[in-house]
Amino acid sequence: MTSIESITLEVADPAAAELFHKTAFELDTRVRVRESEAATTGFRGFTLSLVVSQPGTVDSLVGTALDAGATTLKPASKTLWGYGGVVQAPDGTIWKVATSSKKDKGPATRQIDEVVLLLGVEDVKATKRFYTGRGLGVGKSFGSKYVEFAAPPGHLKLALYGRRALAKDAGVAPEGNGSHRIVIGSDGGSFTDPDGFVWESAPA
Repeated sequence: MTSIESITLEVADPAAAELFHKTAFELDTRVRVRESEAATTGFRGFTLSLVVSQPGTVDSLVGTALDAGATTLKPASKTLWGYGGVVQAPDGTIWKVATSSKKDKGPATRQIDEVVLLLGVEDVKATKRFYTGRGLGVGKSFGSKYVEFAAPPGHLKLALYGRRALAKDAGVAPEGNGSHRIVIGSDGGSFTDPDGFVWESAPA
């Protein structure tokens, strides 16, 4: 089964982006950066979601992200599905921190249970077919609304959402042009998907 080993964010200032990731979220090498001046405007068509165990952990991670220079897109609050908030990093990447729990069950931690890359695509069903043809296994599927692919423990998870729906969830306008400024590293080889997202063989 094809799996995602890492993602690389293309940023203007790699040192600043790395410092943000370390300070805000204490991320490991699954999220990397490299320098790029690729032109882009508006919504880049993806978000990164950090799934945690309880609201206190959401507040902790959102708080350190804001202290590190992020801006609020959606303040952390209770939702129909749990509790979460959305911030935008100084490099422009949109991060959502969320939990399915609405109440704390213990002291807040800094533990991130899952990192999920959500792609905003034009045709969820067509892109699902493309990725299953590339060896990704479907974990959850809700017709033309949402697809989540299975991932081995410790790997990043991939999910598909309609572009407009994902932008609304992130609290931004759906319009955007230019580079996505993200490269997906996997064991499935190099290719570009129907929405222009670039995959490369994962770096060692």
